[in-house]
Amino acid sequence: MVLAYAVFDIHLPGCRGLKEKRMVVKSLKSRIRNEFEISAAEVGSQDLLQRAELGVAAVGPDQAPLDALLQHVLRFVEENLDGELLSFRNEFIHV
Repeated sequence: MVLAYAVFDIHLPGCRGLKEKRMVVKSLKSRIRNEFEISAAEVGSQDLLQRAELGVAAVGPDQAPLDALLQHVLRFVEENLDGELLSFRNEFIHV
């Protein structure tokens, strides 16, 4: 069994308030969940106005399909983000 996760560090320059930021992040999380059927959550920078850290996670039998999945999620975030992707990191944990 392999656990795969990725963290996206996002800059949201258009957000003028935390409420607006939460709406943008919630929308992105929902679209990721619906498109890929994986877990997604805001995992950091929650009190910062124009920054967000979004984490996604999936479990599978092998690393290769999970790596491909995370690359698809990365492209999806880049294409659907109303902001700038500052960094992306992922890791695979073999259990």
